[in-house]
Amino acid sequence: TDDQRRAWVARQLERGMDADLIVKRHGGRPRSSLIVIGDTGEGDPSQYCVVPGLMRRSHGTDFLFICSDVLYPAGDINEYDTKFYRPYKDYPGPIYAVPGNHDWYDGLNGFMHHFCGAAPRGSSAPRFSGPMWRRPLQAMMWRRSSRANESRIAAMRKLRARAEQQADQPGPYFAIEAGPLLLVAIDTGISGAIDRDQGQWLQRISRVPRTKILLTGKPLFVDGEYHPGRIESSSLTVDDVVRSRESRYLAAIGGEIHNYQRYPVELTDGRIIQYIVSGGGGAGSQGTHKIPRVSLPGIVERDFRCYPLRGDSLARFSQMYDRRLGFLFGRLALTPDEAALLMGERLGLSPTRRPDPEVVVSAEARRAFRRVFPRRERLPGPLHDYFVQFMDWNDPPMFKSFLRIDASEDEVVIRCFSATGCRMHEEDPPLEDAVVAARLPDGGWQWSTSP
Repeated sequence: TDDQRRAWVARQLERGMDADLIVKRHGGRPRSSLIVIGDTGEGDPSQYCVVPGLMRRSHGTDFLFICSDVLYPAGDINEYDTKFYRPYKDYPGPIYAVPGNHDWYDGLNGFMHHFCGAAPRGSSAPRFSGPMWRRPLQAMMWRRSSRANESRIAAMRKLRARAEQQADQPGPYFAIEAGPLLLVAIDTGISGAIDRDQGQWLQRISRVPRTKILLTGKPLFVDGEYHPGRIESSSLTVDDVVRSRESRYLAAIGGEIHNYQRYPVELTDGRIIQYIVSGGGGAGSQGTHKIPRVSLPGIVERDFRCYPLRGDSLARFSQMYDRRLGFLFGRLALTPDEAALLMGERLGLSPTRRPDPEVVVSAEARRAFRRVFPRRERLPGPLHDYFVQFMDWNDPPMFKSFLRIDASEDEVVIRCFSATGCRMHEEDPPLEDAVVAARLPDGGWQWSTSP
C-alpha cells in the first residue's frame, strides 16, 4: 500500500492539489463542531441504527468524519449507495474520511473516486513483498477492483447532491482547518504503518502552531495495548510526533476496532493526551470483555473508559454464543448482572454499574463463563474477520456509538453517544462518556470528565 498510496497522492498533486493537503473551507471560525464515527459501511441494521441518533446530535456541526472502513467487505467502487450515500443522505454538511484496511482491498479505487474525485486506476494487483515463492500466489488471490459503473455511481451521487454536502478532500491523508483546531488525518493502510512521504508530511504539518487532534484508521491505544504506529524508513513513530510538545496534540482518535475506548495517558511532562477508539459506527460489534485490566505507562484501569461496559459486552456475546452454539454446548447465556460479577472476579475490579444485590452466580453460570470467555484477545489473521461476521447481530441492543467534538479557543469537549437500536435511544441518544479540555492561563490544557 505504501507504493500505491504514493502514486495516488502524486496523481492528486498533478491535478493541482496544494502540497500541504489542507482543507481550508472550515477555517477562520471562533468555534467548530464535528461528528466522528468509525467502521461504518456494512449497509445493514447495525449501520442504519446509528443514523437517527447521529442526526439528532449533529445539529450545528460543520462536517462529519469517518475513521476507517467506510465500506465492507472490500471497498468496491460500485457499492457506495446503500453503505454510504443513502444512510447519510440527510446529513447537511460535507463528509470526510480516512480509509481502513477494507477500503484498501479495492486498491483504494472506490475511496479515492468517491471522496477525492480521482479517476479509478484500474484493477492491477499491488506489488507484494515477502518470500519470492509466495508472491505469485498473492497476486493470483488478490481481489481485482471492479470496473466503475458510471450510471450507478451517478444515481448514488444524487442522494447527496446539494452543494453544501460536497467535500473537497485532497487525498487519503490530509488536514482540516476546523476553526480553533487543526485536524490531522492519516492513512494507516492495511498494516497500520504509514509510508515515508506521509511520515514527512505528518511531521511538517504537526509543526504548524495550532491545537490539533489526530484522526487515524488504526488507533494507537486499543484493547489494553500500545501500538505507536510505524513510519517507513524512520526511527520515529506516529506517536512520537503526537507526543512532542511542539506538535500540540490534545487527542488521537482511531477506528478499526468496533467499540468505544478512551485512554487518558499522562506523559512524563505532565500533559495528558486522550487516546480514543471510535469504531462503533456500524460494523459488527467487537467485545470489550476481552480487554484486560489496563496497566500501561501513563494510564491505569481507574482512568480507562469503554462502551459497552465489559460485563454488558460479555452478557451480549454469551447470548450470541448460546444462539449460535448452544445446541452443541448447552446453556451459554449470562445475564448482565452475572456477567458483571464474573468479569469483576476475573479482572479484580468492582463492577462499574452495581449489580442487583440479590443476584448469586450459579455453578451453571460459571461453566458458561469458562466456555465463552476468550482464551485469547483476538483471533489470528483472517479468522478474526470471519468470527466477527459469525457473531454479528442486528437486533437490539446494538452497542454502537459515535462522537461529537465541540471546540473553541478556550475549550474542547469530546462526547461519546450510544446507539442501541431501541426507539427511545434513537430519539434521545444516551451520553456514555465525555471529557473537557480547558485552556490554562499559560496556554496549556487541563482535562476533566463531564457529568
